[in-house]
Amino acid sequence: MIRKAQTKDIEAIAAFQLAMAMETENLELNQDTVLKGVKSVLNDPSKGFYIVREENNKVVASLMITLEWSDWRAQTIWWIQSLYVIPEWRQKGIYKSMYLYLRELVHNNSSIGGIRLYVDKTNTSAQKVYEALGMNGEHYRFYEDMKS
Repeated sequence: MIRKAQTKDIEAIAAFQLAMAMETENLELNQDTVLKGVKSVLNDPSKGFYIVREENNKVVASLMITLEWSDWRAQTIWWIQSLYVIPEWRQKGIYKSMYLYLRELVHNNSSIGGIRLYVDKTNTSAQKVYEALGMNGEHYRFYEDMKS
């Protein structure tokens, strides 16, 4: 089952973020900070929202949607971030089902202009998944200037 995250999911989502940081960047995040960050999203819809996928009453995946206003489209763009699927559920169509769920929501809501995400340029397996779902990665490059 795919659903919008609730407060009962905070611990699972935070654990996913800690695991993802370690897996992808060998980075140990501060658990209290991550919990605070997850709670902030759930308590403030202007920051975005999470969706989760459950199997056998256990959350096995989550992703966060953040919001970007597009003055070109006069619509909100949904950005997929913080995607995590627990290892034993990978390559079973979990992300695909979550993406198709989001895509249906977008297509049924005239105020949402589309879905975007960014991916590490070396993560070619993820890029293949996104392309197979019909996403186009040819138009933009991503740049950042982050505080340390």
